Amino acid sequence: MKAMILAAGRGERLRPLTDTLPKPLAEVAGKPLIVYHIERLAALGITEIVINHAWLGHKLEASLGDGSDWGVSICYSPETQALETGGGIKQALALLGDEPFLVLNGDVYIDSLPTVRDQSLDVALDTASITELMSEHEAYLWLVDNPKQHLEGDFALEKGKVVDNREPRLTFSGMAIYHPRFFDGTPSGRFGLAPLLRAKMQQGLIGGEHYRHLWCDVGTLQRLESLDAELRAAQEHNKGC
Repeated sequence: MKAMILAAGRGERLRPLTDTLPKPLAEVAGKPLIVYHIERLAALGITEIVINHAWLGHKLEASLGDGSDWGVSICYSPETQALETGGGIKQALALLGDEPFLVLNGDVYIDSLPTVRDQSLDVALDTASITELMSEHEAYLWLVDNPKQHLEGDFALEKGKVVDNREPRLTFSGMAIYHPRFFDGTPSGRFGLAPLLRAKMQQGLIGGEHYRHLWCDVGTLQRLESLDAELRAAQEHNKGC
């Protein structure tokens, strides 16, 4: 399976840091956010990665190169103007191929990649489990507990499906698997993902589950500094164990 890391955002709330740095290159505990994703994908055996970029994209390419430092192959999908999530993924479909692919937001931190629930067991994102999973879904989302900055949440879970207008609501993590057919009939250029997701939910085509590990949307300088302090404290604790 291939993966795509979304890295085209401007990062307005992280200014002035992002005036000269792409948001996914912001560091926590001495390492860029996007590198944590690349390392975890490589450890799982997902070695073909597509990264889109717009703002200061040349700095992403200069920093990450072709991915060989991590044993992966990175291709880039440059955007002359940010295409939003939906448009950015659609533009990259030619690089992602005909099979389901994993998408991660480049500006979040997670302590582990998601797994698929199978009879209450965590199953790694391998070819067999993904093929079965996507035989009945066009997208599969991981939802997280609502963070303080988004207490209203986005969607709900109901018998393994992601649904709208239900309670209790959880927050979309930005982590998902999409089948290329999810984007059939969508326009070229800039478009958001949420309206398309909601339309597919009405058809029962969006599966999902609750991601219960550490997840942080690093959207402000305060959250960046807080996460950095938390990870450094954990590193010091582990050194002493």
